[in-house]
Amino acid sequence: MTKSVVVTGGNRGIGRSITSCFLDAGYHVIVGARKSQNVENLNPERVTFVEMDVRNEEDHLKLAEAAIAATGALDVYVNNAGFSEWRPIEKIDNQFFDDIINTNLKGAFWGAKAAAAKMTGKGVIINISSMAAKRGSANNAMYCASKFGMNGLTQSLCKELGPKGIRVNALCPVLIKTDGLMEALEASDSPAAGNPEAFLTNFKQANSALGNLPAGEDVGEMAVFLSSDKAGAITGQCINVDCGVFPQ
Repeated sequence: MTKSVVVTGGNRGIGRSITSCFLDAGYHVIVGARKSQNVENLNPERVTFVEMDVRNEEDHLKLAEAAIAATGALDVYVNNAGFSEWRPIEKIDNQFFDDIINTNLKGAFWGAKAAAAKMTGKGVIINISSMAAKRGSANNAMYCASKFGMNGLTQSLCKELGPKGIRVNALCPVLIKTDGLMEALEASDSPAAGNPEAFLTNFKQANSALGNLPAGEDVGEMAVFLSSDKAGAITGQCINVDCGVFPQ
C-alpha cells in the first residue's frame, strides 16, 4: 500500500529535494505551498499540490485530509516551509518579528498539531530546522530564535506524542545552496555582505570536515530514512546534516 507524506514548502529549494526523495521511495507526496511552481511535473500520478499558507492552522488540516484522501492514511508530515533573512537588532520591527516566527515556528506547530490529530497508528513528524537552531550568529537573532524554538518543539512533542506511536525528529542542515539562501546572502547585513559565492567557498574551506557542504538531497534522504521502520527507535532528535561543520 502506498504511503503518504505531506511536505510544506515542497515546491522549491530543500523542500523540492525532499519531495523528490520521497517520490523515489514510493510515497504519494502532498505538497503545500502558496504556488505550485509546477511541482506536480515531478510525478503527476503521485504529487498532489494544495494551495495553502503555513501560518494558518486550517490549511494544515487541508493537507492532512488530502493525504488521507490520496492513500487512506497520513503517514509522514514534514514541516519544511520557512525563510531566512539576516537583520541586526536595530532593524527588527514588529512585522519582521511576526513574519519569521509565524512562518518558521507557528507554521511548524500547526503542522504538528494537524498531523497528530489525523495520524492513526504509527506516524512520523519531521521538522526541517537549521544549524542556526544550535548556535547563534550575528544579525540572525530572529531566525535563530525561530529555529531554536523548532528544536524545542521537536523535543517536547516526541514525549507527548510518543505514547500515540508518533515519532518526532528535526533535521538541522548547514548552509545549502538554494535560490532562497543565495537571495538572503545578497543582503548587506548577511555574513556574505553581498558576495554569496565567495562566502560559501570560504565557509566550506574553513568549517567543513568533508571539504564540502550538503545538498538538498542529503536532507531529503535523511527524512526518508527517519520515516522508515529502520529508524523506529529514533525520536526527539535534532540531527545535523552539515558535513561535519558542527560535530556533536
